[in-house]
Amino acid sequence: MTNTDKTVIAFDADDTLWPNEHYFREGEQQIIKLLERYYPGEDLLDKLYQQEIKNLHVFGYGAKGFALSMIESLIELSDGKVTGQEIQQVIEIGKMIMSSPIELISGVTETIEALRGYPLMIITKGDLFDQESKIARSGLADNFKMIEIVSEKDDATYLRLLKKYHIAPENFWMVGNSLKSDILPVAHIGAHAVHIPHETTWVHEMVSDKHASAYNYHELSTISELPALIKREVEREIQKNRSVS
Repeated sequence: MTNTDKTVIAFDADDTLWPNEHYFREGEQQIIKLLERYYPGEDLLDKLYQQEIKNLHVFGYGAKGFALSMIESLIELSDGKVTGQEIQQVIEIGKMIMSSPIELISGVTETIEALRGYPLMIITKGDLFDQESKIARSGLADNFKMIEIVSEKDDATYLRLLKKYHIAPENFWMVGNSLKSDILPVAHIGAHAVHIPHETTWVHEMVSDKHASAYNYHELSTISELPALIKREVEREIQKNRSVS
């Protein structure tokens, strides 16, 4: 597929097209209640986070890695006193996250419909089975010509995907809620990035305002504002090219 001269619009999935992070935070609170009887420290939440980060290179992102990290935390912080029933509870929390209903964020359906004249793409990271299941259950899959599930979103990943699909950086737009994963790497390689903040963001995906201010990207309040932004910027680029020629 060649998209060298076409504007290609890529979307993050979790917390851009549908809510996701709040299920992890709800599960986390249930696990904290399990652990409080074993570990009285006030840094419990930080302990859980550090365990997740330590395991990212082994388990990757997603509910399975989250559940395994939480089980490990439960064993370590309880000094091995955790019961089989409590471990089963953590497994059920992981299953709950993976089977949670897919409810599209307000404005997503209309936005995708308005942009169907462009080649559309999903770029999401996480567990392959989990992400495939969510995309299928969302009812949106048929709108996207390209779907990529990756283990990380960084400069190298985006450059690899642009090369794979023959997309020039200046013709590529990435839309997402995570500055760290969806926005700054894309801006860094010279493509267009559109940040649409979500009400819940994992601390691992946050960056400081000072760091973000060094990059050029668009920021919108809602996804419904996206079609007008794309239209305006694409038309501006066309006029610019005409004046140069």
